[in-house]
Amino acid sequence: MAGKKSGDPSPESIARANRQRLAFEEGIRAMADVEREAAAVRKNMERLRALREAREAEAVRTEATAGSAAAKTKRKKPVST
Repeated sequence: MAGKKSGDPSPESIARANRQRLAFEEGIRAMADVEREAAAVRKNMERLRALREAREAEAVRTEATAGSAAAKTKRKKPVST
């Protein structure tokens, strides 16, 4: 006979099917881990961006306050003739 045509799968085909199933499940877990890590990175980037923008806004406020205070305290010297 040329080929075996029984309804029972061979041990090799069962092992191959199990390996494929395990690889598929591992792939799903790996993709979930990657997405979870990417979400954590995005969240951290948003937090750091907010901190940087707050720091930059504070620097602008401080510079504006210091600039107006310097303008008020600076006096012109009287011109002697």
